[in-house]
Amino acid sequence: MTVIVRDLAPEVRADIEGFARVRHLALPFFLVTPDSLAHDLAHIRPEAHYRPLVAEEDGEVIGTAQVGLVHDSPEAGLGYVNVYVHPERTRRGAGALLVRAAEEHLTAHGATKLFAWVLDEPGNRVFAERHGYHGSRSAHFLRLDLANGDLPPLGALPPGVELRTGADFADDPRPLFELDSETMSDEPSDIAYEFTDYEAWLAETWYHPLFSPELTSVAVADGRPAAFSMARTDGGTRYGTVMTGTARAFRGRGLAKLAKNDSLHRARAAGFTQAFTGNDTGNDPMIAINKWFGYEICATEVRYVRELG
Repeated sequence: MTVIVRDLAPEVRADIEGFARVRHLALPFFLVTPDSLAHDLAHIRPEAHYRPLVAEEDGEVIGTAQVGLVHDSPEAGLGYVNVYVHPERTRRGAGALLVRAAEEHLTAHGATKLFAWVLDEPGNRVFAERHGYHGSRSAHFLRLDLANGDLPPLGALPPGVELRTGADFADDPRPLFELDSETMSDEPSDIAYEFTDYEAWLAETWYHPLFSPELTSVAVADGRPAAFSMARTDGGTRYGTVMTGTARAFRGRGLAKLAKNDSLHRARAAGFTQAFTGNDTGNDPMIAINKWFGYEICATEVRYVRELG
């Protein structure tokens, strides 16, 4: 049986479904659907030179790679390659073929430093190191059982604070963009980002098919969004918070915890049974908040880096 690597054909539904299936099997704690993948592909910026790859064996997609340049960083020459293989189709050479094709593509477009997320398992780490990558920081995936676990009770709101949903900002989401931009810039990262394009944020975040404005909670203080917890759902029973944060001027008042608790309660009331989120291992304040809610670490991934040239 021969494994081949080729470009994903976004117009072919079986390709999109195969890509989404492999991603889900390899990362069951990350929300992805065929429609969300199609949306992401349709809104990738040209300067990212994004090239999704699939590894195929006997007509079945058994591996995927997300490959592109970090176009929104002030530092030039940064690229990323995230490879995932069907857990029951490993040791067929799919991963090595995907990495080779990805590196050739990125090198041709001027990349000099490559980043890859790798699940923290011995076989995965050996694979990355064999291909010249070295480990750096790490991050956790966390899961909370909404169906059987207890959530902290909803307490009284502090004076001058009110809770709204993302849907309340449908006519003008820009205040949420500004809050998202500020909190994202303070996230632990090994890549500096410039998060200033409102139109791109609308396309990639606000109009994303998994985004749930109804389950996104916003704490408003002094007439402006002060903290929020941004929610996504997969159309089934899985709910995830992709960003929870507080504007710098309002930190230390528990507003992020307040917003996230509100979102979790409404997600459970809406019938969602599993909640997922992620934390950089250096983000101690958010790790403490998630432990308070009862989240448990279900997997860890390590950022691997390779210098080219």
